[in-house]
Amino acid sequence: MHTDNRGYFFESWNREDFRKAGIEADFCQDNISVSSGKWTLRGMHYQAGEFSQAKLVRCLQGELLDVAVDLRRDSETFGKWASVRLKGGDGQAFFVPRGFAHGFLTLSDEVIFSYKVDNVYNRQSERNIFYADPGIGIEWGLPEGVKPLLKPADCDAPLLRDVTDLF
Repeated sequence: MHTDNRGYFFESWNREDFRKAGIEADFCQDNISVSSGKWTLRGMHYQAGEFSQAKLVRCLQGELLDVAVDLRRDSETFGKWASVRLKGGDGQAFFVPRGFAHGFLTLSDEVIFSYKVDNVYNRQSERNIFYADPGIGIEWGLPEGVKPLLKPADCDAPLLRDVTDLF
């Protein structure tokens, strides 16, 4: 990242640098998500089957907690989660491989979130898992008594143990 009195510049994607880091994704689409309101939770989402996606995610404005859950049944980390705090302007990115559910919680009032994907979106393949599944135990860091802002489909999402079309 290069900063000066005008702001900053950073290279957000360089195929060779990412290949050297072991990331071989062939990205085909960029998406932007804008969330207004602290404690907005988007997740835990994934696309099943041939439409599964790897994602390279980054916060462009605001701050968020980004979470990935391993859905690969044969993986030694199946059902485990990893998280990272991303903040606009820090240049940091988080790579979410195929076979993982993904979600994020906004930690500021307005968040602009960017993600590159290596496969096209297919509505029929869209799936989700309940964000507060006790079998996974994601630590979202919500203050006591605070409920996240969710879309209805995320409120009614199944538990991981009840999902059959995993990887």
